[in-house]
Amino acid sequence: MIGAIIGDIVGSVYEWNNIKTKEFPLFNPGCFFTDDTVMTLAIAEGMFNGGSAEAFIQSMKKYGHMYPDAGYGGRFGNWLFSEDIHPYNSWGNGSAMRVSSVAWLFDTLSTIEQYAEVSAAVTHNHPEGIKGAQATSSAIFLARKGKTKDEIKAYVESKYGYDLSRTLEEIRPDYRFYQSCQETVPEAIIAFLESVDFEDAIRNAISLGGDSDTLAAITGSIAEAAYDVPVEIKENALSILDEHLLDVYRQFCDRL
Repeated sequence: MIGAIIGDIVGSVYEWNNIKTKEFPLFNPGCFFTDDTVMTLAIAEGMFNGGSAEAFIQSMKKYGHMYPDAGYGGRFGNWLFSEDIHPYNSWGNGSAMRVSSVAWLFDTLSTIEQYAEVSAAVTHNHPEGIKGAQATSSAIFLARKGKTKDEIKAYVESKYGYDLSRTLEEIRPDYRFYQSCQETVPEAIIAFLESVDFEDAIRNAISLGGDSDTLAAITGSIAEAAYDVPVEIKENALSILDEHLLDVYRQFCDRL
């Protein structure tokens, strides 16, 4: 889960100021956590409380009210700050950027995909919204279990139908801001597949442009499972969180 948090924080300053290069300061002085981190930790707390739809809804609304200015998307923000508890058929990439904790708390792929669906469907119940969360969580799980990049690529392409054969050089020139799972998750996975280490994966994702913090959160969540996260990078990211968010992170680590 720390990989998603790092990706979000590093990408935060580039979401509206896209760059198309891997050469940038990893932690800009203006870096901050966004809704991606807040909802990632909210889903973790929902898992602590049983992983039911009700637990996810309660946790997301709780943290939304604690962090009302974290940068939520329009439809999600409307849901978050209303009394409504019904999903709204979203295919947005929010379901994928917040799912990473699910992939660490079970030891079978089918169980992880099941809980990924529940975590997504409380808001993002469109098939593409669910698919994005399941594909991301399955890639994390397979990386956790030591599967090769070729094996991860083959599983995600076969099970979820994403085209992972493109290269970053092919994607980068025309890639722009997309909020859909179908135009974010494959690109984030490719950024991982082309990486050589954790930091390189984050730089790959941000160099595409687009929804930089969310792309990097998804890529980072997978890269964390495949590589060692450098201690300095982890500590820099955690230093930006407040005590409420750090407490959830520590509880998560204690359960691993």
